[in-house]
Amino acid sequence: MKIAVLLGGSSPERYVSISSGKGIINALREAGHDVVAVDPALGRNQITETELLSQGVGERPPSPEFLSSLSPKNYLSSIDSHLFDDIDLAFIILHGKWGEDGTAQSLLELRSVKFTGSGVMASAIAMDKVMSKKLFIHHGIPTIEWYDYRKDSLPRSASVKSNISGIGYPVVVKPNDQGSSIAINIVRTESELDGALDEAEKISDTVLVEKYIPGAELTVGILGGEPLPVIEIRPHEGFYDYRHKYTKGMTEYLVPAPIDSSFSLRLQETAINAFTSLGCKTFGRVDFRIGDDGVPYCLEVNTIPGMTETSLVPKAAAAAGITFTRLVEKIVRLSIEGK
Repeated sequence: MKIAVLLGGSSPERYVSISSGKGIINALREAGHDVVAVDPALGRNQITETELLSQGVGERPPSPEFLSSLSPKNYLSSIDSHLFDDIDLAFIILHGKWGEDGTAQSLLELRSVKFTGSGVMASAIAMDKVMSKKLFIHHGIPTIEWYDYRKDSLPRSASVKSNISGIGYPVVVKPNDQGSSIAINIVRTESELDGALDEAEKISDTVLVEKYIPGAELTVGILGGEPLPVIEIRPHEGFYDYRHKYTKGMTEYLVPAPIDSSFSLRLQETAINAFTSLGCKTFGRVDFRIGDDGVPYCLEVNTIPGMTETSLVPKAAAAAGITFTRLVEKIVRLSIEGK
């Protein structure tokens, strides 16, 4: 089968995507597929695979200055080019805006190219944290109390501070449509608020402010409609930010998580409900925080989770006896079958 791996892109998660793509390319070739790497942010002017894959994950995401040189318009020319003329499947491992939000999926649909993961609408909804929360509530899935605002819709200071006073400090400030913990800050006092809001506004037009829950952080991978073993995430210091996610040795991953079997089952069932409530399919990951009341509060659904050597879905799959190559091959098979 000829498979195009879409990686890179123009979001702040570019380097994570390239690192994920490198592993996927190797696994697909090991499984006997003909593979071509495509960075849609480069349009028709692709660079060599070696040059592209040399851009690994560092402690920080790419600079805004570098990202400004990568036009999202290039996605149009790339996917409309000869690169996709004889492709059987596009394996999308683009993280963040333009790749995880339904944009690339819609362009591939227009070209009648099958692709991995969730469809256009589910991808768009899952990328929108506020919209996801509204659907979680509709389906009875616990989620954390929040406030959101559009940066161009109001005089920020008084309104935001008034609403946060109802939630209570500490709070988590994050962009509404970004992943990899980019521009996320835990704000413990009002004096820290403006700086955190400024940072989130640089990434997203909508900013989400959630009540901070200091409990355990747990995640459940989904593969083919079935939950993988639960993982507990324990950063050695601070919180699970970009640096802790992608730097070896900075976070401890406990899989299976050290929780009793009944609670593990409850988490897995809630994860499946959250995943299906947004219309997602094939594979993904659902993240939780456990409150003092013992309730697993759903943070978000990731439709294109990381597939790097420190990523969570491959760790969970390994705990279930699924090698990385088998995991990638199963995603391919499920996607071809439309599951």
